[in-house]
Parts: sequence; structure tokens; C-alpha cells
Amino acid sequence: MTWAFVTGALVGLGVYILVRMFVKPRANVLSTIARIDAGRTGYTSAATASAAGERVLGGMDRARESLGRRLEMEANARGWAFGRLRRDLAVMNQPFAAMLATKVFFALGAMIFIPFVLFLFAMLGLNAPGAAPAIVTLAAMAFAFFLPDLALRSEAEARRRDFRHVVGSFLDLVAMNLAGGRGLPEALMTASTIGEHWAMARIRQALANARLIGITPWDAMARLGEELGVEELRDLASALALAGDEGAKIRASLLARAASLRRKELADVEGKAGERSQSMLVAQLVMIAAFFLFLAFPAAVAILGN
Repeated sequence: MTWAFVTGALVGLGVYILVRMFVKPRANVLSTIARIDAGRTGYTSAATASAAGERVLGGMDRARESLGRRLEMEANARGWAFGRLRRDLAVMNQPFAAMLATKVFFALGAMIFIPFVLFLFAMLGLNAPGAAPAIVTLAAMAFAFFLPDLALRSEAEARRRDFRHVVGSFLDLVAMNLAGGRGLPEALMTASTIGEHWAMARIRQALANARLIGITPWDAMARLGEELGVEELRDLASALALAGDEGAKIRASLLARAASLRRKELADVEGKAGERSQSMLVAQLVMIAAFFLFLAFPAAVAILGN
């Protein structure tokens, strides 16, 4: 009886959430500002936009897109920032609405799959006691809901390391343009046009948007660093703001920052190499211990048998 009540409550909650998501919420100032900010900070490359325009959405894709929009509107209306998730998605150039829908679909899939597995176990005579099926189902739903975040976070950290590497090269290019007699804004824009790497394209897009909306290039880079969660870019924006506002000598500072970034990146690589070496050493010790155990086991059995 308890299992029936819990199952009915879960089904009722799921139906309520689905109905609530597909009912258009009332717009307010907070949701409107959040939607404008999302449109302002979004970036989509030409190849991505072309592929999205040519792709024919199927039924599941339409459902995910519609559900994602509703979830995003609900989150914006309630003021839920999701700062870490938005920064990771911005680095990966993925839409926030699609990620929310994916998380919900993962949780719904766990809600369907886990009771099915428990039912198969019950058919085999392995019945779970009391409210254990409900607890296992809820735990599986929570794990499935946050599982896309874990995968996204690792990929986003790898992309941020790649971005930091590009920032070091970008600083060298800016310093070279300053040495050639260009002003700071022109040096930034010229340096960003060299190369088609995704990080350089993001910097170039931010500088181009700065001209359109009437802000300084260093303010645009500070916003980009805040959006992507890259501290080095925000520090660079502060140094550029000092040079642009107070006329400080920036070329030597940029070269020093580029060298510092390279040293930090080299230290990170050496640290990761040391961690891998230690992991290999532990694995070798475990293999050796298992080998000695394999050799000593027959002798130990023979001695104990006698």
C-alpha cells in the first residue's frame, strides 16, 4: 500500500510539472531582463547556425526544444541564476534551454527505468522491502538529473585550459601590434583576426560587439571573462583598462602576463604528469602484490590443509 501511494504521488508530481512547463508563464521585468541578457551574451558560429537551419527537427527534438524554453522561462521568472551551469554552457557554446530539457529527460528516464528493473527483480523473487523502491528511484532520478552537469563540467574545464593557452598567444600578438605603432583598441582587434581558433573567434566577436553597443574593448573582454568563467581574461581586462584610462605602459605588462600564463600552464602540465606517474606506480604496486598473492596462495592452502 505504501508503494502504491508513493508511486501515485510521483506520477501526480510528474504530471503537474509537465502541465506547468507547457503553460506559458506570465512575463515580468525579471524574466524579460534575463531573456535580453541571454540573447546579448549568446554566441553561435556561422557553421553552427547553418547546421541548425538545415536540420529537420523530429518529434523528440521538438519536445525537448519546447520543454527547454518553458524551463528556461520558469528559471528566469523565478530569478534562478544557474551561474556555474551557464558559464560552462557558454564555454561549450551550447544553449541553456536544451541543457535543462536534457536534465529533465534524464530524470524521467531514470523514473521509468529503475521501477522497471525493480519489477523484473520482483518477478524473480527478489522483492525490495518497504519503501526501498521509492528511495532507490528518487536517488536514481537525482543522480540522473545531475549527471549531464558532471560530463559538462569536465569538458568545460578542458575548453577553459585551451582558452587560457590562446590568451597567452593573444597577448603576444597584441604586444607585437603595439610595438608596430598601433593604438590599443586597434592592436586588440588586429590580434584577434589572426587565426580561426574558437577562442580567438570569441574574443573577436566580443570586440566587434563592443563597437556596436558602444563600450570599451577591455569592458567587452571583462564581460567575456565573466561569461566564460576565465579569470585570466578578467585580469587582462583590468590591466587594459588601466592602460586605456591612465596611459600606463602596457606592452611590457602584456609580455610579462603572457610569460606568466605560459609558466602556469607548464606547471599544470607537469603537475598532471606527476599525478599520472604516481597513478602508474600505484597500479604497478597493486599488480606486484596480486602476483605475489597468486604465487603464495597454493602454498598457504597446502600448509593450512596439512
